[in-house]
Order: sequence, then C-alpha cells, then structure tokens
Amino acid sequence: MSEPVRESSKTVAMHTHAMDNLRFIRSAMESSASFTSVPGLGGVVVGLTGLFAGILVSLPAMSSHWLTIWVIAATVALIQGGLFMSRKARGQGVRLSRGVARRFLFSVTPPLVAACILTTLLVDTSVEGLIPGLWLLLYGSGIVSGGTFSVRPVPVMGACFMVLGIVALLAPASWANGLLTLGFGGLHIVFGSIIARRYGG
Repeated sequence: MSEPVRESSKTVAMHTHAMDNLRFIRSAMESSASFTSVPGLGGVVVGLTGLFAGILVSLPAMSSHWLTIWVIAATVALIQGGLFMSRKARGQGVRLSRGVARRFLFSVTPPLVAACILTTLLVDTSVEGLIPGLWLLLYGSGIVSGGTFSVRPVPVMGACFMVLGIVALLAPASWANGLLTLGFGGLHIVFGSIIARRYGG
C-alpha cells in the first residue's frame, strides 16, 4: 500500500510545482510584456464623443458653454475608455491591477489629475484661454508616458496631442475648439482605428 501512496504524493508534488512555474511565467509576462489592452474600438468611440462635443461647441448658441460641454464629454469619454479597456483586458486574461497594465495606468493618471486641478484654478480667470492647450499637452504627456509600456501607436498619438497642445497655447483663442476637436475627436478616431486593425478591438 505504501508504493501507490508515494506515487500519488509524487504526482501531487509535480502538479503543484508545475502550477507554481506557470504562475511565475504568467507574472513575468505581465511584468515585461507590452500593455496591449488599449482598446482600438474604444478609441474610436471616444473620438466620436470628442467630435460631437466639438460640433456642439461650434454652434453659436452653445459656444459660451464650451467648458461645460468639454468637461461632460471628457467624463463620458473616460467612462467609455475604461469600459472598453476592461473588456479587452478580460478577453486577454490581463489584470489591470497588476504588472505592465498597472504601470500604464499609473503613468497616464497623474497628468490627468494635474489637468483637473489646473482647470479648477484657471476657470473664470484672465488666463482661462490656456485651458484647451493645457488639456491637450497634459493628456498627450500622460499618453506618451503610459505608451512606453504599450504598443507603438499609443506614444505616437500622445506626441501628436502634445504638438496640438503647444499649437493651442500659441494660437489665437478662436482656434481652441477646432484644435480640441482635432485632438480628442480626430486623433482618437485615427489611432483607435490603427490599434483596432493591428492589435484588436
């Protein structure tokens, strides 16, 4: 009776060892691989939201409410992006709270927080016109930082946002809505389509 017991114990030990190895390999892959759960389709949807906001603000009756419209659009876009990213990550078996996904999110978040704080401080001041440029610049810097852990189109998109932000800070105030629409609408649609085609939705 002792021989079968030893064989059974050996089998359990091998199984446990194999599972430990698989967990280690998965953890190593999560820590070193590129974060590919950036959603291409989600980017397109976010871009359409930005495009709608830009068109809405361009209407004479709505132009005075530009800040409220863009803040609402940004909030909706963040929710949309988060939902699409979560869905894609689940499909890939990736946890957003671990490894490269966590580093991506931590890299993107601080510039977005800075943009919120600066918007609160600058609204209703003589330099309120700087807000669109700051949004584009800070959002772009966050995407570039997070993009170092992601696929190539992501940091390229971030760099494009930063360029638009610099232009917005130097350009006449009348360009602001057009540049916001080009960035949060156009760039998201273009790069979202590229990511969806090359890396999945």
